[in-house]
Amino acid sequence: MSKSNLQRVLETGHFAVTAECGPPKGCDTTELLHYANMMKDVSEAINLTDNPSANVRMSSLGCAILLTQHGMEPVLQMTCRDRNRVALQGDLLTAAAFGVHNVLMLSGDHTSLAEVPGARAVYDLDSVNLLQVGRKMTTEHKLMGDSEFTGDIELFIGAVENPFADPFDFRVIRLAKKVKAGARFIQTQCIYDMQRFREFMKQVVDKGLHEKVFILAGITPLRSFGMAKFMATNVAGITIPEDVLKRIKDAGKENAAAEGLKIANEQIQEMKTIPGVKGIHLMAIGQEKKVPDIIKDAGLLPRPRV
Repeated sequence: MSKSNLQRVLETGHFAVTAECGPPKGCDTTELLHYANMMKDVSEAINLTDNPSANVRMSSLGCAILLTQHGMEPVLQMTCRDRNRVALQGDLLTAAAFGVHNVLMLSGDHTSLAEVPGARAVYDLDSVNLLQVGRKMTTEHKLMGDSEFTGDIELFIGAVENPFADPFDFRVIRLAKKVKAGARFIQTQCIYDMQRFREFMKQVVDKGLHEKVFILAGITPLRSFGMAKFMATNVAGITIPEDVLKRIKDAGKENAAAEGLKIANEQIQEMKTIPGVKGIHLMAIGQEKKVPDIIKDAGLLPRPRV
């Protein structure tokens, strides 16, 4: 089986770009396909979130298959929250059968955030366990329990990392565990504190992890001062420096989004200079239509063809 485009771009040393597109709250895929079509030529692959914040959305697997059928390359997000080890392995086999290669494995937001009351979390496996399962399926052609399966499988397995959660020194240790478990690429939490991110990446390089895994830095443009304050206060593991908050606030309501895009562009330019950073993961929450312009303004077009 052939490698994914994302894998080829990263392995040939190009600065990669992935973008995020949330599945619909319903079964109408018109908007999903509209935004995905906007993103397909300006990024290597399109992330599809898996019931984010434990809220009901069209399944990430269904959306990944849909995008594949429309000639686009998805990154299938797969959480441990909603399925046990039987269902998770079944979904990986289904993904492979439909030509979905990129799989981002994560634990998932807890059901305490869910809109649906009484939802129970599964967490039969955690993200490290799931990475081990994906690696075993890809390298040994075996399921948990060592039973074999029919057909070919070529998974490019990824994981997430939050460079800012406490304790800070544990972040790189946790990253190393995920790399050992099978992660080939990493997409990080939204980054605003560039100084601390540089410190994180120095630890990554000092441990030689940058030679074992491709790290894509998370970029989310701020739309307003309210959004910035909410994320800084309520989203775990996100730190926004006071100077960034001040820039968004001083821009005023009418110009805050433009200032947020300017800050994001500055971050992308800096990311290109940080040892070990192999690309960006753009999460333009509520600004999906601006993704092509963000990537163009950052000087990341045209995308490489490998």
